[in-house]
Amino acid sequence: MRTETDRTEARRPWGLAAFLLVALVAFLALGLWQVQRMQWKHALIARVEARVHAAPVAVPEDARLIGEGASDLNYLRVRISGTYLAEATSLVRAATNLGTGYWTMTPIRTAEGRQVWINRGFVPAGTKRAQAAATAPAGPVVVTGLLRPTEPGGSILQSNQPGADRWYSRDVKALAMARGIGPVAPAFVDAQVEQSAPVQGLRPVPGLTQIHFPDSHLSYALTWFAMAAMSAMALIFVWRRGRWIA
Repeated sequence: MRTETDRTEARRPWGLAAFLLVALVAFLALGLWQVQRMQWKHALIARVEARVHAAPVAVPEDARLIGEGASDLNYLRVRISGTYLAEATSLVRAATNLGTGYWTMTPIRTAEGRQVWINRGFVPAGTKRAQAAATAPAGPVVVTGLLRPTEPGGSILQSNQPGADRWYSRDVKALAMARGIGPVAPAFVDAQVEQSAPVQGLRPVPGLTQIHFPDSHLSYALTWFAMAAMSAMALIFVWRRGRWIA
Protein backbone atom coordinates (compact mmCIF):
# COMPACT_ATOMS: atom_id res chain seq x y z
CA MET A 1 0.00 0.00 0.00
CA ARG A 2 1.39 3.40 -1.02
CA THR A 3 1.82 5.99 1.69
CA GLU A 4 1.06 9.67 1.40
CA THR A 5 4.82 10.32 1.15
CA ASP A 6 5.07 7.93 -1.81
CA ARG A 7 2.20 9.65 -3.55
CA THR A 8 3.76 13.09 -2.92
CA GLU A 9 7.09 11.94 -4.34
CA ALA A 10 5.35 10.56 -7.42
CA ARG A 11 3.67 13.89 -8.00
CA ARG A 12 6.85 15.95 -7.78
CA PRO A 13 7.74 17.64 -11.14
CA TRP A 14 10.98 15.78 -11.77
CA GLY A 15 11.29 16.93 -15.38
CA LEU A 16 10.85 20.61 -14.59
CA ALA A 17 13.13 20.34 -11.59
CA ALA A 18 15.85 18.75 -13.71
CA PHE A 19 15.50 21.50 -16.31
CA LEU A 20 15.79 24.22 -13.67
CA LEU A 21 18.79 22.53 -12.11
CA VAL A 22 20.56 22.36 -15.48
CA ALA A 23 19.69 26.01 -16.10
CA LEU A 24 21.05 26.95 -12.67
CA VAL A 25 24.36 25.24 -13.34
CA ALA A 26 24.61 26.73 -16.85
CA PHE A 27 23.90 30.27 -15.65
CA LEU A 28 26.48 29.94 -12.86
CA ALA A 29 29.05 28.66 -15.36
CA LEU A 30 28.34 31.57 -17.72
CA GLY A 31 28.64 34.06 -14.88
CA LEU A 32 31.98 32.63 -13.77
CA TRP A 33 33.19 32.67 -17.38
CA GLN A 34 32.34 36.37 -17.65
CA VAL A 35 34.27 37.02 -14.43
CA GLN A 36 37.29 35.29 -15.98
CA ARG A 37 36.84 37.32 -19.18
CA MET A 38 36.68 40.52 -17.12
CA GLN A 39 39.96 39.67 -15.40
CA TRP A 40 41.56 38.90 -18.78
CA LYS A 41 40.24 42.17 -20.27
CA HIS A 42 41.53 44.24 -17.36
CA ALA A 43 44.96 42.63 -17.71
CA LEU A 44 44.89 43.40 -21.47
CA ILE A 45 43.98 47.03 -20.85
CA ALA A 46 46.80 47.34 -18.32
CA ARG A 47 49.30 45.90 -20.81
CA VAL A 48 48.15 48.24 -23.59
CA GLU A 49 48.30 51.26 -21.29
CA ALA A 50 51.86 50.32 -20.39
CA ARG A 51 52.82 50.06 -24.09
CA VAL A 52 51.21 53.37 -25.02
CA HIS A 53 53.12 55.31 -22.37
CA ALA A 54 56.43 53.47 -22.63
CA ALA A 55 59.56 54.89 -24.21
CA PRO A 56 59.45 54.39 -28.00
CA VAL A 57 61.35 51.49 -29.56
CA ALA A 58 62.25 50.53 -33.11
CA VAL A 59 59.54 49.02 -35.31
CA PRO A 60 59.82 45.22 -34.87
CA GLU A 61 60.92 43.03 -37.75
CA ASP A 62 58.24 41.87 -40.19
CA ALA A 63 58.35 38.29 -38.92
CA ARG A 64 57.25 39.44 -35.49
CA LEU A 65 54.44 41.53 -36.96
CA ILE A 66 52.75 38.56 -38.62
CA GLY A 67 53.82 35.66 -36.45
CA GLU A 68 52.62 34.29 -33.16
CA GLY A 69 52.37 37.02 -30.57
CA ALA A 70 51.83 39.81 -33.13
CA SER A 71 48.74 40.93 -31.21
CA ASP A 72 50.99 41.70 -28.25
CA LEU A 73 52.63 44.42 -30.35
CA ASN A 74 49.41 46.29 -31.04
CA TYR A 75 49.69 49.89 -29.74
CA LEU A 76 53.41 49.46 -29.14
CA ARG A 77 55.01 52.89 -29.03
CA VAL A 78 57.64 53.07 -31.75
CA ARG A 79 60.00 55.52 -33.41
CA ILE A 80 61.12 55.38 -37.03
CA SER A 81 63.24 57.70 -39.13
CA GLY A 82 63.64 58.01 -42.86
CA THR A 83 62.24 59.89 -45.83
CA TYR A 84 58.61 60.10 -46.89
CA LEU A 85 57.55 58.82 -50.30
CA ALA A 86 55.15 61.72 -50.76
CA GLU A 87 54.01 60.63 -54.22
CA ALA A 88 52.59 57.41 -52.72
CA THR A 89 50.33 59.28 -50.28
CA SER A 90 46.83 57.81 -50.04
CA LEU A 91 43.65 58.98 -48.38
CA VAL A 92 41.57 56.55 -46.31
CA ARG A 93 38.05 57.42 -45.17
CA ALA A 94 37.91 58.35 -41.48
CA ALA A 95 35.38 59.41 -38.89
CA THR A 96 36.89 61.15 -35.87
CA ASN A 97 36.03 63.63 -33.14
CA LEU A 98 37.02 66.30 -35.65
CA GLY A 99 34.40 65.11 -38.11
CA THR A 100 34.53 63.01 -41.26
CA GLY A 101 37.45 63.14 -43.60
CA TYR A 102 40.53 61.06 -44.33
CA TRP A 103 43.56 59.49 -42.76
CA THR A 104 46.68 60.63 -44.59
CA MET A 105 48.72 57.51 -45.29
CA THR A 106 52.28 58.06 -46.49
CA PRO A 107 55.04 55.43 -46.55
CA ILE A 108 58.40 56.18 -45.01
CA ARG A 109 61.60 54.62 -46.32
CA THR A 110 64.40 54.07 -43.84
CA ALA A 111 68.12 54.30 -44.56
CA GLU A 112 68.15 50.49 -44.72
CA GLY A 113 65.48 50.50 -47.43
CA ARG A 114 62.61 49.28 -45.24
CA GLN A 115 59.23 50.79 -46.03
CA VAL A 116 56.54 51.36 -43.41
CA TRP A 117 53.22 53.12 -43.91
CA ILE A 118 52.62 56.06 -41.58
CA ASN A 119 49.17 57.36 -40.73
CA ARG A 120 50.24 61.00 -40.53
CA GLY A 121 46.87 62.09 -39.23
CA PHE A 122 43.46 63.45 -40.14
CA VAL A 123 42.56 65.85 -42.93
CA PRO A 124 39.02 67.15 -43.51
CA ALA A 125 36.61 65.97 -46.18
CA GLY A 126 37.26 67.63 -49.52
CA THR A 127 41.03 67.31 -49.25
CA LYS A 128 42.58 66.06 -52.49
CA ARG A 129 45.34 63.47 -52.59
CA ALA A 130 47.75 65.94 -54.17
CA GLN A 131 47.08 68.39 -51.33
CA ALA A 132 47.74 65.72 -48.72
CA ALA A 133 50.90 64.61 -50.51
CA ALA A 134 52.17 68.19 -50.50
CA THR A 135 52.07 68.22 -46.69
CA ALA A 136 54.73 65.51 -46.45
CA PRO A 137 58.01 67.16 -45.43
CA ALA A 138 60.97 66.71 -47.74
CA GLY A 139 64.19 65.38 -46.28
CA PRO A 140 64.73 63.39 -43.09
CA VAL A 141 61.82 62.88 -40.73
CA VAL A 142 61.44 61.15 -37.39
CA VAL A 143 58.03 59.77 -36.47
CA THR A 144 56.95 58.62 -33.03
CA GLY A 145 53.64 56.81 -32.79
CA LEU A 146 51.70 53.67 -32.09
CA LEU A 147 52.06 50.46 -34.06
CA ARG A 148 48.82 49.18 -35.57
CA PRO A 149 47.94 46.01 -37.50
CA THR A 150 46.99 46.22 -41.16
CA GLU A 151 43.27 46.38 -41.96
CA PRO A 152 42.77 44.18 -45.04
CA GLY A 153 39.73 44.34 -47.31
CA GLY A 154 37.90 47.43 -46.18
CA SER A 155 35.45 48.48 -43.50
CA ILE A 156 32.50 46.49 -42.23
CA LEU A 157 30.17 48.31 -44.61
CA GLN A 158 32.37 48.98 -47.65
CA SER A 159 35.17 47.19 -49.42
CA ASN A 160 38.25 49.00 -50.64
CA GLN A 161 38.20 49.90 -54.34
CA PRO A 162 41.85 50.15 -55.41
CA GLY A 163 40.92 50.71 -59.05
CA ALA A 164 38.92 53.80 -58.13
CA ASP A 165 41.43 54.83 -55.44
CA ARG A 166 38.74 54.63 -52.78
CA TRP A 167 39.95 53.33 -49.46
CA TYR A 168 37.87 52.50 -46.40
CA SER A 169 40.53 50.73 -44.36
CA ARG A 170 44.28 50.98 -43.92
CA ASP A 171 45.23 47.88 -45.89
CA VAL A 172 48.97 48.41 -46.18
CA LYS A 173 49.64 45.65 -48.71
CA ALA A 174 46.85 46.79 -51.05
CA LEU A 175 47.93 50.42 -50.71
CA ALA A 176 51.51 49.49 -51.59
CA MET A 177 50.38 47.50 -54.64
CA ALA A 178 48.18 50.36 -55.82
CA ARG A 179 51.08 52.81 -55.54
CA GLY A 180 53.65 50.38 -56.94
CA ILE A 181 56.21 50.94 -54.19
CA GLY A 182 57.17 47.33 -53.52
CA PRO A 183 57.21 45.39 -50.23
CA VAL A 184 56.14 47.13 -47.03
CA ALA A 185 55.95 46.16 -43.38
CA PRO A 186 52.69 44.31 -42.54
CA ALA A 187 51.63 47.03 -40.12
CA PHE A 188 51.48 50.81 -39.96
CA VAL A 189 52.24 53.54 -37.44
CA ASP A 190 49.66 55.99 -36.12
CA ALA A 191 51.78 59.13 -35.83
CA GLN A 192 51.79 61.04 -32.56
CA VAL A 193 54.75 63.34 -33.21
CA GLU A 194 56.43 64.15 -36.51
CA GLN A 195 59.85 65.80 -36.34
CA SER A 196 60.99 67.38 -39.58
CA ALA A 197 61.77 70.60 -41.33
CA PRO A 198 58.86 73.07 -41.19
CA VAL A 199 56.10 72.67 -43.77
CA GLN A 200 53.75 75.50 -44.68
CA GLY A 201 50.01 75.22 -45.10
CA LEU A 202 47.74 72.26 -44.39
CA ARG A 203 49.08 69.66 -41.97
CA PRO A 204 47.35 66.42 -40.98
CA VAL A 205 46.24 66.27 -37.34
CA PRO A 206 48.10 63.37 -35.64
CA GLY A 207 47.53 61.71 -32.29
CA LEU A 208 43.90 60.73 -32.81
CA THR A 209 44.30 57.03 -32.11
CA GLN A 210 41.30 55.77 -30.17
CA ILE A 211 42.12 53.06 -27.68
CA HIS A 212 38.89 51.51 -26.54
CA PHE A 213 38.21 48.01 -25.33
CA PRO A 214 34.54 47.18 -24.60
CA ASP A 215 34.31 46.10 -20.96
CA SER A 216 30.78 44.93 -20.22
CA HIS A 217 31.79 41.67 -18.60
CA LEU A 218 30.72 42.71 -15.10
CA SER A 219 27.18 43.55 -16.23
CA TYR A 220 27.03 40.29 -18.18
CA ALA A 221 28.23 38.35 -15.13
CA LEU A 222 25.65 39.99 -12.88
CA THR A 223 22.95 39.17 -15.42
CA TRP A 224 23.92 35.49 -15.52
CA PHE A 225 24.14 35.30 -11.72
CA ALA A 226 20.72 36.96 -11.42
CA MET A 227 19.26 34.36 -13.79
CA ALA A 228 20.95 31.64 -11.75
CA ALA A 229 19.32 33.03 -8.60
CA MET A 230 15.91 33.08 -10.29
CA SER A 231 16.41 29.50 -11.45
CA ALA A 232 17.28 28.47 -7.90
CA MET A 233 14.19 30.17 -6.49
CA ALA A 234 12.01 28.58 -9.17
CA LEU A 235 13.51 25.17 -8.41
CA ILE A 236 12.72 25.54 -4.71
CA PHE A 237 9.21 26.73 -5.46
CA VAL A 238 8.24 23.92 -7.82
CA TRP A 239 9.79 21.31 -5.55
CA ARG A 240 7.83 22.47 -2.53
CA ARG A 241 4.63 22.81 -4.56
CA GLY A 242 5.05 19.55 -6.36
CA ARG A 243 1.67 18.16 -5.47
CA TRP A 244 -0.02 21.22 -7.02
CA ILE A 245 1.77 20.70 -10.32
CA ALA A 246 0.99 16.97 -10.54
